[in-house]
Amino acid sequence: MSVRLPGASKPATAMAALSLPPLPLRAPPAAAPAISPPHSASASLKRLCKEGDLRQALHQLTARAPPPREHYGWVLDLIAARRAAAEGRQVHAHALATGSLDEDDDGFLATKLVFMYGRCGRVDDARRLFDGMPARTVFSWNALVGSYLSSGSASEAVRVYRAMRASAAPGSAPDGCTLASVLKACGVEGDGRCGHEVHGLAVKSGLDKSTLVTNALIGMYAKCGMLDSALRVFEWLQEGRDVASWNSVITGCVQNGRTLEALELFRGMQNSGFGMNSYTAVGVLQVCADLALLNLGRELHAALLKCGSEFNIQFNALLVMYARCGRVDSALRVFRQIDEKDYISWNSMLSCYIQNGLYAEAIDFFGEMLKHGFQPDQACVVSLSSALGHLGWLNSGREVHAYAIKQRLHTDLQVANTLMDMYIKCGSIECSAKVFESMSIRDPISWTAILASFAQSYRHFEALEMFQEVQKQGIKVDSMMIGSILETCSGLESLSLLKQVHSYAIRNGVLDLILKNRLIDIYGDCREVHHALNIFHTVEKKDIVTWTSMINCCANNGLLNEAVSLFAEMQKANIEPDSVALVSILVAIASLSSLTKGKQVHGFLIRRNFPIEGPVVSSLVDMYSGCGSMNYATRVFSGAKCKDVVLWTAMINATGMHGHGKQAIDLFERMIQTGLTPDHVCFLALLHACSHSKLVDEGKYYLDMMMSKYGLKPWQEHYACGVDILGRSGQTEEAYRFIESMPMEPKSAVWCALLGACRVHKNHDLAVVAANKLLELEPDNPGNYILVSNVFAEMGKWNSVKEIRIRMAERGLRKDPACSWIEIGNNVHTFTARDHSHRDSEAIHFKLAEITEKLNKEGYTEDTRFVLHDVSEEEKIDMLHKHSERLAIAFGLISTRPGTPLRIAKNLRVCGDCHEFTKLVSKMFEREIVVRDANRFHHFSGGSCSCGDFW
Repeated sequence: MSVRLPGASKPATAMAALSLPPLPLRAPPAAAPAISPPHSASASLKRLCKEGDLRQALHQLTARAPPPREHYGWVLDLIAARRAAAEGRQVHAHALATGSLDEDDDGFLATKLVFMYGRCGRVDDARRLFDGMPARTVFSWNALVGSYLSSGSASEAVRVYRAMRASAAPGSAPDGCTLASVLKACGVEGDGRCGHEVHGLAVKSGLDKSTLVTNALIGMYAKCGMLDSALRVFEWLQEGRDVASWNSVITGCVQNGRTLEALELFRGMQNSGFGMNSYTAVGVLQVCADLALLNLGRELHAALLKCGSEFNIQFNALLVMYARCGRVDSALRVFRQIDEKDYISWNSMLSCYIQNGLYAEAIDFFGEMLKHGFQPDQACVVSLSSALGHLGWLNSGREVHAYAIKQRLHTDLQVANTLMDMYIKCGSIECSAKVFESMSIRDPISWTAILASFAQSYRHFEALEMFQEVQKQGIKVDSMMIGSILETCSGLESLSLLKQVHSYAIRNGVLDLILKNRLIDIYGDCREVHHALNIFHTVEKKDIVTWTSMINCCANNGLLNEAVSLFAEMQKANIEPDSVALVSILVAIASLSSLTKGKQVHGFLIRRNFPIEGPVVSSLVDMYSGCGSMNYATRVFSGAKCKDVVLWTAMINATGMHGHGKQAIDLFERMIQTGLTPDHVCFLALLHACSHSKLVDEGKYYLDMMMSKYGLKPWQEHYACGVDILGRSGQTEEAYRFIESMPMEPKSAVWCALLGACRVHKNHDLAVVAANKLLELEPDNPGNYILVSNVFAEMGKWNSVKEIRIRMAERGLRKDPACSWIEIGNNVHTFTARDHSHRDSEAIHFKLAEITEKLNKEGYTEDTRFVLHDVSEEEKIDMLHKHSERLAIAFGLISTRPGTPLRIAKNLRVCGDCHEFTKLVSKMFEREIVVRDANRFHHFSGGSCSCGDFW
């Protein structure tokens, strides 16, 4: 048999093709038979190979020629283990030169060479050598299958197996090793069908009783996602199980996400008397990491220490387990104990810091890595980019990007995706887009990242164009992409686009719980409560986010009672509210002005030992002040241990809304003394307080402070407050000059403030200017038309009033009806003007007539100037008598004990006559009456109001 070295034309020239210098070879005499070396030489070579001394083994192999075939076999096994391809080629050349391959009738030596080349990654050389073999045994086929498998060519390994089956040569029938290798290849390829065929062959040939084959079957089925089949094979194995069997099935469960079953199997393994090895430990440590089972992880750690295991694979698994359980200190101790740290060790520790939010510490650790000569690889660049993104360190991120380009790591898909994410987090959308454009290969993560970057940076049309490109290229759209495009729908406030995306998600089957929750939010923003409610009802397993989204949707669209009812239903469904849900319901209760329900939620917080801090405590202050109870609001504020800017702002806003401008200023100054820096919202609350209390000079002072001292550029709302402060004090012309001096184009809020001031102070000429500007800027806001109409009515311009109302009708706009509500006991009772729908309507109207008659006797006269309708005087008086707040007051008087305070809320501004009426009622019946209208709070007591008749 003559088998030449791959790439050589004949044995004589084979040595010239080697990259290393040739070893001294001695050919045997032409006619002399081969002389076997003494027994001591054989034992010596075997010992050298066992000890791993390759150099001496090679020297001894070539000391005498020709050596026995088993000597070649020992040395080639050592070369394969070392993956020393150059030395393997030298031995191949030696075998050719000595004629050992010519005498290799059974293919033993050639098979050893095929195996060696395969293990050294020289699969092409292995294949050429195999193809030149005149006779092939099962061992030769196995060697070639193994060569392809170890080189990552699993599909080629399967093809060789099929060729082996087709050859039907004597002595080449697949054995247990063949099937085990092919099953591993099927697992790598995820080819369950082929694996099933191999399983059938194993059963037919009786090889299914081999533990080696059954273990491979378990591994194959698990990797192909057929875990139930893997478990059936494991159950069938019964008495034939070994440690590898248990390891295979435990690892299979972990790979398929069935970690609890993996844990049960591990317990079963222990109960069956099997001791764990390093592979068991790694598998179970992964379970501990996935389920955050810190105590079990510690038990395994102790067991590994007792048995003296010091393999890096175990240390690395321990490190990852501690990292996933949030124990960075323990992970670091394990890392320090590793004597020979490999790339996995360094990268795992770096990832540990990042997973636990210690981004600055991760950067420091990276410096340590560099000091130890560690060359950042792909995994390191990914981790480092993630840390820099969270820190927002753009310049350092660019340096990492440059390094990745220099080392040609930027072409890696994961690296490119992480670089995109890093640039997005650093606010550099352009750089992120450039990375995306430079990518030759993109996956759904790449497309999702670029879509999210455009949507989050308000580049909505670019996001839509990118989504269209996704569809053109036939890329499978997932829920993450839909989530990004939904943000675009929200940003564009496009109901039609939202419905299209919703339909697309349904058709493509990507409408998961997260998307449904987001759809509820966005439909709520578009004031489509009906659609939001339909989605809510389709969700079978509602989570806390689902309930919170629906509560917010109702609350933000004025369905306050429905929001409160949903909160009660959520509790009945045994869903524990979180801080977000509690803040949402407190906002709804504040808008509803339901003190009883607010106290119930506060009591719930106390009973559940919920931390009264952060957004929750601020919402409690807002809720109590919104319900008219400044005493409770102050107590909550005073009891807060940590007061941030949001809490101070809530309290400043509360005091301002209740007409205590001086107190609001005092609170602001106290906040400054604590070292906190006010933000835009804080100044807005302060300016509102100045406006409600007619503190003109103070308002001007703090508006100037906001810009000059704190460098805050005012919003439109701040300028509107400035106009309101001047306008309320009668300085309407100065307010107009203030508008003209604004560095930006004034929006509707500014003109609305001016129009309201002009109405109060009868500056009709300026009112017309403000009215025209207001309708020009917001032609679809019915509230603006009503305000303008009322101004024209006060001016007696009834033709203009008629014209405004016609324009409203043409646009299909309707005025929100005035309504008032009062809480009695645990129920909220709502009234509209001239309302007769209440069950106690007859008693309410009788009481109201009685009150009006008594007040008239005391000198009260209706001021019909506040009836802005072109009707008779008698009709105007009748309309005033039936305003909604009067009905609420009458109902409160007949439903409560004498002396009980009445708390009433109204969706519009209280008219001047009803304001005077309420003052007189508070004096006559000796009641404190708190009224919250659209502008502020009015505390009526003893015939006077806290607003000082200024609102």
